[in-house]
Amino acid sequence: MNAYLVIRDGTKWSDVFRLIPGRTVTIGRANTNQIVIKEEQASRQHCEIFQNDGRWVIRDLQSRNGTAIGDDRLMGDKVLAPGDTIHIAKTQLEFVHDLSTAYSNKKKISGPETMAGLEIAEDDPTLTELVAEPTTITHRRGKTRFLADTDYGDEAATTTGLAAKLCRLGYELANQTTIRSIARRALEGLFEGANCDAGAVLILPRGRRTNAEPDDLEIVAWKSVDKPNYQRVSTFLANQAMRDGEAILARDIQDDSALGIRDSKGEIQATSVICAPIRHNNRTIGLVHLYSTRSDGFLDPEDLEYTLAVAENVALAMRTRLREQKLVEDLDKTRNEIDQLREQLGEESEIIGSSPAMLHVHQQIARAAPSNATVLIRGESGVGKELVARAVHFASSRRNGAFVCLNCAALSETLLESELFGHERGAFTGATDRKLGKFEAADKGTLMLDEIGEMSPSIQAKFLRVLEGHPFERVGGSKAISVDVRVIAATNRDLEQAVREKTFRKDLYFRLHVVQVDVPPLRKRPEDIPELADFFLQKFNLTTGRRVEGFSKSAMGQLKTYRWPGNVRELKNVIERAVVLARTETIEIDELMLSNLATASESQMDMGQPVYQPISLAEMERHHILATLKATGWNKSRTAKILGIERSTLDRKIRRYEIKRDPALDQ
Repeated sequence: MNAYLVIRDGTKWSDVFRLIPGRTVTIGRANTNQIVIKEEQASRQHCEIFQNDGRWVIRDLQSRNGTAIGDDRLMGDKVLAPGDTIHIAKTQLEFVHDLSTAYSNKKKISGPETMAGLEIAEDDPTLTELVAEPTTITHRRGKTRFLADTDYGDEAATTTGLAAKLCRLGYELANQTTIRSIARRALEGLFEGANCDAGAVLILPRGRRTNAEPDDLEIVAWKSVDKPNYQRVSTFLANQAMRDGEAILARDIQDDSALGIRDSKGEIQATSVICAPIRHNNRTIGLVHLYSTRSDGFLDPEDLEYTLAVAENVALAMRTRLREQKLVEDLDKTRNEIDQLREQLGEESEIIGSSPAMLHVHQQIARAAPSNATVLIRGESGVGKELVARAVHFASSRRNGAFVCLNCAALSETLLESELFGHERGAFTGATDRKLGKFEAADKGTLMLDEIGEMSPSIQAKFLRVLEGHPFERVGGSKAISVDVRVIAATNRDLEQAVREKTFRKDLYFRLHVVQVDVPPLRKRPEDIPELADFFLQKFNLTTGRRVEGFSKSAMGQLKTYRWPGNVRELKNVIERAVVLARTETIEIDELMLSNLATASESQMDMGQPVYQPISLAEMERHHILATLKATGWNKSRTAKILGIERSTLDRKIRRYEIKRDPALDQ
């Protein structure tokens, strides 16, 4: 059963859209929709209509202002019934099976109406009393006599009759959804308009359309009226049509076996033959083959013209279907690539750790993400400040926008200004082209500035103006540029001390210090070390092709007790090196290459807070011996060698200081 959407914008007709089974219709403001509604209240992708179990269903696509059916707001999927009126902003779309019933129960007005692509005669009796539009729609392509099953009588043999059949056939071919259905409908139309009793449509496979031979042709549809089987086109005829790209008519055949019209006994089977090429991009991709076996009926030049016209329509319909198929394949491929990239991005952006300290970080992220406030992330180098910034971005309403990251410490003052705000051509030596800055690249998204404390005072002043919402200019330019960017700043410096030393602007500090997220160093969350180590182990197993299963007890003990001055970044590098150098399926303690660098807190730079506590030499010696024993996995011989004392001396000091091994290391 035919189904239509009769579209009305306000009080005027707009259009009629036919719903085709198997095709989903999207409605919205974007030009990529099948039905475009140019109203600001309509979303870019507002709703869609599709067929399910033979019934047409409408679904709202999370539009901003919603979709209504009659007076009821659409919630979930709804099966459409004839007469249902869809309301999107000021546009109405009535779902009908019979066009004459559209808006038939609405308030009537008088006077002629003009519809897009539809002209109505002034003396039409249906215009004496109208519904906002005419109650009977005439001269639409669905109602025209050229597209209806009309008995033309003797006129069928005339040019006008064939043109009418061809017009209707071309419309129906355009609505077919597969190559085979196009071929079958084309044959039906050919048998209606040409004097033939057998024929076929032959197409080259998609992968064999370069330097193809007639034997490569595949029969996608065939039909025979009187004979039980269709006789394939001869190589001679196929070669002629494919090589020259011209249609061929052979009549009054007496003895030409090259035409492939003899049976096995040598008796003539066909009295006339037509072979017409199906052309795509100046190449022949298929053939239409017709023949007549009746002695009282011949294919004539009029049939040849009609067949060639049908072949052109077949080529057009196939080209459209192939283009749609390629678009679908490309869309699927793109979606797969997007899913893979999102999965990879999710892996790269995942924050590993379930300790109370990291749970607190997750809570801070959850509170900071929904707003557009500036976020200041503080923590030592290597703790994962960029991962926290990514988590804030992807948990915010800007997740579909760009996430742009810039390290302020990696560039000179001139280059940093150019990277942030862009530059015009000729602004400085080497500026050969215009360049957009990070602020413009992050418009509608998030800009993360790492090592914000390294920014020079002059850049700080310009940066502060942009944070306050003022427009900026590219280096060497005069055009004011405004952007919508959320800024996330990160630093491992003591900004308060920098403000006191007048190396960092106080007003910029207060503008950045709106929401603060503190990322703890790895040594303050040692319970996350096994989880992080296992995560990096599995990751580098994949990238290196190794099959390292885990860590020995002593190796894991050393990972837990090590101070990690380089934090998570150092742990990642240590695990990668250990996976590459591992001799067995288990990483041993001697395969962990750890440094003897002091941590930031041990260097009295733990966020600017001094941590030195006066202790006696004996207590210091006790701590040092215990730390060395833990580092060697309580290997006393190695510990004594590192300390530069005898083994017996070490044993005495252990007893003197009552140093005992931590049982947790043996678990």
